[in-house]
Amino acid sequence: MPAEPSPRRLLELAFTTVCQAAAPYLCLPPALAGLQRRPAVVLGAGKAAASMAAAFHAHWGAPVRGMVVTRYEHGLLPGEQCGGIEVVEAGHPSPDDASLAAGARLLSLAAGVGRDETLICLISGGGSSLASQPLPVLTFEQKRAAANFLIRQGADIREINCVRKHLSLLKGGRLAVAAHPAPVATFVISDVPGDDPVDIASGPTVADASTSADALAVLRRYRIDVPARALDLLESGAGESLKPGDPRLPDIETRFIATPQMALEAAAQIARDAGYDVHVLGDAIEGEARDVAKAMAGIALQVARRGQPFKAPCVLLSGGETTVTVRGSGRGGRNVEFLLSLGIALDGEPGVHAMAGDTDGVDGQEEIAGAFLAPDTLARAWARGIHPRERLDDNDGHGFFGALGDAVVTGPTLTNVNDFRAILIDGRQRSQ
Repeated sequence: MPAEPSPRRLLELAFTTVCQAAAPYLCLPPALAGLQRRPAVVLGAGKAAASMAAAFHAHWGAPVRGMVVTRYEHGLLPGEQCGGIEVVEAGHPSPDDASLAAGARLLSLAAGVGRDETLICLISGGGSSLASQPLPVLTFEQKRAAANFLIRQGADIREINCVRKHLSLLKGGRLAVAAHPAPVATFVISDVPGDDPVDIASGPTVADASTSADALAVLRRYRIDVPARALDLLESGAGESLKPGDPRLPDIETRFIATPQMALEAAAQIARDAGYDVHVLGDAIEGEARDVAKAMAGIALQVARRGQPFKAPCVLLSGGETTVTVRGSGRGGRNVEFLLSLGIALDGEPGVHAMAGDTDGVDGQEEIAGAFLAPDTLARAWARGIHPRERLDDNDGHGFFGALGDAVVTGPTLTNVNDFRAILIDGRQRSQ
């Protein structure tokens, strides 16, 4: 009989399965069922935009033209083709000049959709940064600085996107309005807790229930300075995003092709096949990464020591998007911050292993997906003169796990269903 996988190998396999389950070439074609095959203008933004465009072109069966924007080095794979869909690359997580140009081009192409064409939008996580077009009262640099400040301060994705939508010509339904009255179909890979399409790439084709007053409250909560003209616009409501029922937004069909829950279910099957019970704690967990880790460590310790509320051997899975308030000189990264805090709380508990990673292959601003945690991780760190708590205080999870050889580097996965976290509690005490 084949040997059972070690805990580390099993966690690695589960993460790989999660990324593969959300690959556009697998999950987009079934979502096209039932749609009339007519000429399409294809617009898209996100880390998965190029792979989504290739999958769409391969399975649409009618003429296509358009443009999608993705992150640098997240373009087409060798052998992939997009027909008449141009693929451009831009900055993430901070927009750059290419993002600004891409935003203008998307709006122009949307405005030019012909009477016999359908507007197809391919949306995935990262689109908010990759395509940018601020309101005229705001410069590109001012809008970028506001979003970057919110990210550094640990604001959650809804707060960040609320501000983005109310300072943008593109987001909050405005891209679809540019194509009015053309029919619009949007295909989405979700990377946000709750799978609300308005929060994925800041909802360029869907109505937005948040208000200018909400955006203003976020700016004041985090004490962000913006020009007086922008404040006047928000206070007056003159720059409101498109609201449900707006006649300029026709019935827009929105189809989710991959979500965090779908990805967790794929990982769960891998663990079950290896003989573990699996418990999904949630696909939309939010909060400071280090605080979420402490809570999950408490659950893991109760399982390992008391057999409550679950029996070992088991795997605890979760997804969502935590945050990191960067106060130290480290590079941040919510998955490695989670793991380092988890490791400190577990304090070498025997038989407990973990992995956390971002399914797009980029944790924070690093080209590193995440890391592994083992019962001996802290001991190995101390043996090298590395102080775990000091590294956590410095927000240096990447440096910590990189020094131990426990970083997970995947390269671009060309999809994005947010964070994947797995805690394996092995009551059988198998060696790694």
